[in-house]
Amino acid sequence: MSDLDKTMQFNFDKELENPVRGIIRIVSEAMREKGYDPVNQLIGYIVSGDPTYITGYKNARSLIASVDRDELLEELVSFYIKQI
Repeated sequence: MSDLDKTMQFNFDKELENPVRGIIRIVSEAMREKGYDPVNQLIGYIVSGDPTYITGYKNARSLIASVDRDELLEELVSFYIKQI
């Protein structure tokens, strides 16, 4: 059987579609692993802009700083609104 007879599948990773969502997921997991409540820590970061609310573990602080805080807030609110 040649390669032309096979059907290829394409899987589109949702996090590639929305990198902000992927960053929030990675940062949240890193904070949980270190024993922090991601909700409280993300609120502290978004409100104050102080990156020390985010752990440096697994490069989470650098990742979150690569996204504008307005984009983070927009993603979080959009996700919540879609759930209700």
